[in-house]
Amino acid sequence: MTELVKSDAVQALLDKVAGMPEPGGDDRFKAILRDMTEAMMIVIERHDVSDGELWTFVDYLQKAAPEFGLIVPGIGIEHFMDLKADRDEAEQHADAQTTPRTIEGPLFVEGAPQSDYVAKLNAAGESGEPLTIEGTIRDVDGAAIDGAVLDVWHADLSGLYSHFDSSQPAFNNRAKIIPSADGGYKIETIMPVGYSVPPGGSTEQLLGAVGRHGDRPAHVHLLVRAPGYAPLTTQINIADDPKVHDDFAFGTRDGLVPSIDRLGNHAHITFDLILRKAEDDAESSLSVRPRAAA
Repeated sequence: MTELVKSDAVQALLDKVAGMPEPGGDDRFKAILRDMTEAMMIVIERHDVSDGELWTFVDYLQKAAPEFGLIVPGIGIEHFMDLKADRDEAEQHADAQTTPRTIEGPLFVEGAPQSDYVAKLNAAGESGEPLTIEGTIRDVDGAAIDGAVLDVWHADLSGLYSHFDSSQPAFNNRAKIIPSADGGYKIETIMPVGYSVPPGGSTEQLLGAVGRHGDRPAHVHLLVRAPGYAPLTTQINIADDPKVHDDFAFGTRDGLVPSIDRLGNHAHITFDLILRKAEDDAESSLSVRPRAAA
């Protein structure tokens, strides 16, 4: 088959699409837009995508927009960004043994109530297995980090998150923790449960088309920030969840499945958070992405 995409006519079209001949605009964005458009054309040509298939996909994208925050991790793009960050960090900071990063997901909310050292979650008072998570926040040399702040959030026993579920109290299962002088933190909550993407929604439709499920194992999100340090977004994956290694969003990683110690009906997890120093101010800032705030 003739490679239509590589023809002079289509290459000239791509230049015009990306505004290459125009003096204005952002050169980096032009280059990215051109490559992304060319990649889509290559897929269309390689698989002989029909006009009907293309417009069915466009219709799907228009309807799927509210779930893009789930679709991006579901197709592995958010995990790929973590792998890319791992590679870049290994090349530049080979000796910095930090806590593994993983996906943030779309459900973080800025502005959770702040507490010193201990955060008590489960404002809704659900009856679940009591869970205590504690550990230290320190740098790669083992020293406590001055000015560190830890955000924690997880779902309720219905698999829903406060702020996005209006039936829950404000900031239910969300907190911002200022660690102790030696870097210690403690979370008192209940054991979260796994959950699935919205039934009948666009994410489930896409995953079903390739024979995949849309389930996430139980987990607790953690985000640590400190002046002069690279932020860390990670999560604790609950070890005895049957899908702990079968997460539709690819959030489970080596080093993020700590053991659970149980005494009676109370579960306990120890999980330390290790950060490295940032190279500059830009690296010490959170990545730019839409985030909810309250």
